[in-house]
Parts: sequence; structure tokens; C-alpha cells
Amino acid sequence: MTGDDTAAPHPDPAPEAPRTSPEWEAWTIRGVAALAVVVALVLAAVAWGAVVHGHPAYAVMLVLTVVAGGLTLWRWRRPRRAGGAGTLLLRMLGVFAGLAWVALVAWLKPFGATEPALSAMATDGAVTVTESATRIVMEPAGEAADVSLLFQPGARVDARAYAAHLRPLAEAGHTVVIVKEPLGIAFLSMGALAPEMDERGGTWVVAGHSLGGTVAALEAERERPAGLLLWGSYPAGDMSSYEGAVASVSASEDGLATPADIDASRADLPGDAVFTEVEGAVHAQFGSYGAQPGDGVPTISDDEARDAIVAASLALLDATG
Repeated sequence: MTGDDTAAPHPDPAPEAPRTSPEWEAWTIRGVAALAVVVALVLAAVAWGAVVHGHPAYAVMLVLTVVAGGLTLWRWRRPRRAGGAGTLLLRMLGVFAGLAWVALVAWLKPFGATEPALSAMATDGAVTVTESATRIVMEPAGEAADVSLLFQPGARVDARAYAAHLRPLAEAGHTVVIVKEPLGIAFLSMGALAPEMDERGGTWVVAGHSLGGTVAALEAERERPAGLLLWGSYPAGDMSSYEGAVASVSASEDGLATPADIDASRADLPGDAVFTEVEGAVHAQFGSYGAQPGDGVPTISDDEARDAIVAASLALLDATG
């Protein structure tokens, strides 16, 4: 044998470049993340007053949305390693969850308070107004009556929107506590009445508008205050055995708590409940927060509607006292 019979070594094959995720997947995730950031920032800008003066839960939700969206954009600034079918499925589920979250954040945008409610938030010689993260309290500057009122706002409505409607009750001597509901949902503020009754004492009426009225009725059944005041609202079930005073104030043109709904609620309320229908008024005229989708068309002014609502509410407080 002649020559070198040892085979020349073959060079190792070049390592295969890691597979990256498809371009459409990366852009989909970036797009949802960017949408979340933009929507949260726009909502914060257009509803700034309601966000700042509302319960902190919605502000925290907006901040978390911006942070999560920003971190996702940073993580996906470069192509990422592709995974198997399971990884792709998880990422797509994350995309759909992100879209659902953005939709929820947008839906929870509060109806911001307008005039004259904003002016009614000022302290003067007749009423002292204090505001915390969870409450607005209106106290008469002079001697207070024994009957106080706790009020639950309607769904997603800025608590300040009811200030002009409730301030006259404080001017008449009644302490008024307006609840700032987490995310504007009254069911998340269940239990707000008991601490006020324990801390302040005296006689209490629990009240609410729309969904807030439904929750107020549940509170009335549980805590048994002296009275229940419903604005454009009705109870979720039978509370005809409730022994306190009850007043239902409704609007003839209400497109949400319709006259038919209010009429049907008579069977669920005590037989001596007082029903007052404000002719020509609509659902949104129980507060000052602008028009509301699905509502009717008013045929009376906001001032006229407010005067009638205040008169019916004072009648209940006077009867309770």
C-alpha cells in the first residue's frame, strides 16, 4: 500500500440557524400591544377628570395596561424563537385575551361629570364637601338632621355627576355620602352602608341610580336601614316584606329603566312604597353626565327634572325622619 490511506476528515456541518416566529405572528402581537397602550392613554386623556376623581381601581387598570403593552412591545422588538404548535396556540390565546382586555378597559370608561354637578362640589357656607378615594361626603354646615343618606351611582357614572342632585338634600340638613364604586360597578361596592351606619350613627336611607339602585335594594334587605330611595331603578327580587320607607322616582321617557320595568317592580316592593314618575324626564337626567346610549329623548329641561327628583327625595327623607 502506498500513500496515506486515512480518509480526510469531513468538516462539521454548519449549525442550523434557530427558527424565528413567523412575521405575521410577531406583527400581530406587536399590534395588540400597541393598541392597548394607545387605547389606555387616550382613555386617560379624554376621561381625565373622572379617572382622577374616581375610585383608584380604574386608574390602576389603565396603568397596568400601558405597562403590559409597553413590556410586550419591548420583548417583541426583535424576532423571537419559534415554538411548536402548542406555543403558537398559547401566543394566539394571549392575543385574544389582550383584545378582550382592551375592549373591557374601553367599555369601563366612565361617564364624566358635567355642570352643574362640578360646581356643586364646592364647599360654601351651607355645605361642606370632602372627597376621598372612595367617598364624597356632603355635610350641612349647620345642625345636621338625624337622617343621613348613602348613595350608589349608576354603572360607570362619575360619582361627582350626582352632586347637583344631592347637594339640596345636604342643604336641607341631611348628611349625604356618595360612594365611589370600583370600576364604576355598584356590585363591587357592596357593603358600603354598614361602615357608615356604624361610624356616624343616626338614621339612614340607602339610595341609588340604575344599577346603583339595585345594589341599594340589596343593601336595604341586608342592613335594614330606615329607608330605600330608588332613582330610575328597581330591586333584583322580591323585597315586599321590607319594613322601611320606600320611594321610587322614575322618568316617563327612560329608555333603560322603562316605565314598564318600574310598574313591574311594584310587586317586589312594599305595598306602601311611594312611586313618583317625572313626566318628560329620561334616565340620564338623574345625574349630570351627558346623554347615555339607549336612553329616551327628554321633553323637559335638566333643571326641571332635577327639581322634581330632589322634591321626591326630600319627601322620603322627611317622612323617614
